[in-house]
Amino acid sequence: MRIRIVDAFTDRPFAGNPAGVLLLDGFPDDDWLQNVAMEVNHAETAFAHRLPEGGEADWALRWFTPVAEVAMCGHATLATAHVLHGTGAHEGPVRFATRSGVLVATPGEDGSITLDFPTAPLSPVEVPAGLARALGAEPLVAFDTGPNVGDLLVELADEKSVHGLSPDLKALGAHSERGIIATARAEDSRRGYDFVSRCFFPNVGIDEDPVTGSAHTALAPFWSGRLGRAELTGLQASPRSGHVRTELRGDRTLLSGRAVTVIEGELLA
Repeated sequence: MRIRIVDAFTDRPFAGNPAGVLLLDGFPDDDWLQNVAMEVNHAETAFAHRLPEGGEADWALRWFTPVAEVAMCGHATLATAHVLHGTGAHEGPVRFATRSGVLVATPGEDGSITLDFPTAPLSPVEVPAGLARALGAEPLVAFDTGPNVGDLLVELADEKSVHGLSPDLKALGAHSERGIIATARAEDSRRGYDFVSRCFFPNVGIDEDPVTGSAHTALAPFWSGRLGRAELTGLQASPRSGHVRTELRGDRTLLSGRAVTVIEGELLA
């Protein structure tokens, strides 16, 4: 079967977030899926198979990190839609049946793909004791992001603080189910983005995720509320970096970006 590595939320190779993508006839057993994801060793590997016509979704989709299956993944969904459209396996909007409900990916005339995801419910919480030491910066506020995302979102004082983070990942894992989203307002929005973030997910085997679509379902309502605009652009300031355009629509969030296939080969196992 064909296996592809796709860089998502970027328009150039070797940037954004890489994801493995496999189009299957059906889902093999979970151990095989997990072993493939471990072998690919990217933040997520996506597995999809076509569903019968006439249902609420066109393709079934699952996502695995090297150590666990996850409930939601934006960049691997974008990568899968990119492969489906690029290979002619699907035309137009594609509906994915996932653990987070039906997620729709719509191709744009400019080559981008827009994902329709559930907006994360934000619940203010006390900043946990010891988090500042583990993160390496003092959070101003903290929010739980709900079961689909499973992160703790924290706002830092400024963009420089986000760029300068060098957390104690082992200690950080004690403070949320998946990990920590650290964010701050952009220092200068004329640079093409409104807010900056970094994401650390040690509990699912990802020290720092390069660009995280699911995190932006929490970042979009957080920053739209503060900045007073429904449409924003986020910069995820990992070493690979990438931009995510967001549009808040109540209980749904649109995430837009591009993708580039960098490797295509044959899986023999």
